[in-house]
Amino acid sequence: MTALLTVLVLVFITIAIWQMIKIFDLAQAKRDNSQVANDKDNTINGYLMMGFLAFIYVITIISFVKWGDLPLMSNSASAHGPKIDSLMVISMVIIFIVQIITQFLLHYYAYKYKGEKGRKALFFADNDKLELIWTGIPIIVLTGLIISGLFAWSDIMNVDESNDPIVIELYAQQFNWKARYSGQDNTLGKANVRLINVDNANILGLDESDPNAQDDIITTELHLPVGKEILFKMRSQDVLHSAYMPHFRAQMNCVPGMITQFGFTPTVTTKEMRSTPAMIDKVQRINKIRAEKSKALIKEGETPLERYEFDYLLLCNKICGKSHYNMQMKIIVESEEDYNAWLKQQKEFKDSLIKN
Repeated sequence: MTALLTVLVLVFITIAIWQMIKIFDLAQAKRDNSQVANDKDNTINGYLMMGFLAFIYVITIISFVKWGDLPLMSNSASAHGPKIDSLMVISMVIIFIVQIITQFLLHYYAYKYKGEKGRKALFFADNDKLELIWTGIPIIVLTGLIISGLFAWSDIMNVDESNDPIVIELYAQQFNWKARYSGQDNTLGKANVRLINVDNANILGLDESDPNAQDDIITTELHLPVGKEILFKMRSQDVLHSAYMPHFRAQMNCVPGMITQFGFTPTVTTKEMRSTPAMIDKVQRINKIRAEKSKALIKEGETPLERYEFDYLLLCNKICGKSHYNMQMKIIVESEEDYNAWLKQQKEFKDSLIKN
């Protein structure tokens, strides 16, 4: 009944608004509805354009003062991170300069050359010199950015496997991640989704007859040794996912039916990142917000929010289904000694199988 009344009210409101619009149109019909702007209209619009230009600049200045520290450009934790950040900063600076100049010209010319009675606009059919300038400059700038990006991408993606990087598989499925370490031989065993057998705990479809698979280690938490090159091999069990590790400036699609890869060297341990001033400030702000929300939850008899502690995360950056938002895995970057000690505590694939 409530829903029906709500619908009826909305219908009546719509009809009332429609009738008011008709009355307004009839009242305006007796007036001069000429669509040709006069000098007064043009002057007002010219001043409004300059006012909007001032508004854009004021908002830009306020944004820089309040949020211009660009924290995401200072917390990279991989060897190639600073190169990615520098390319981003260069792009942002160029965009900012172009925006300042083009917005000024757009609004100023709209004001300066506003229509006036008796003044005729000068019309150019074409101008080769101007077209060469405004086409050539963007071509040169974009070519420089693209070439720099390609060189950076090539340096990042061309992992030298002769350096014997640690090989780890990231396995994506709706809606969680699994990590598979390549064991003592540093070679991942063969795997296929058709070989998945939950009855004996072969959850990733490893080939049980492959010798290289016997010492593989499957985990739900990703541990990485600092300063060691890591080569990630990525698979997806079901739909398109994307392995995104923001602090390591790494992202690669996980595609069903094929293996993709990405490599990087972690440079900052989890403990070191937690102790940086920027991260300490961020954690304090988050916990302050959580504390305020927890007070309201306690009053309502609900469980308060846990205190936040920073961790590196592996996220899915593709909308892969209803629980996509919660598809993440904790990453711990630690010393090589701690990494080796943790690895020794994990079960190898041959020991984790359930014998029938």
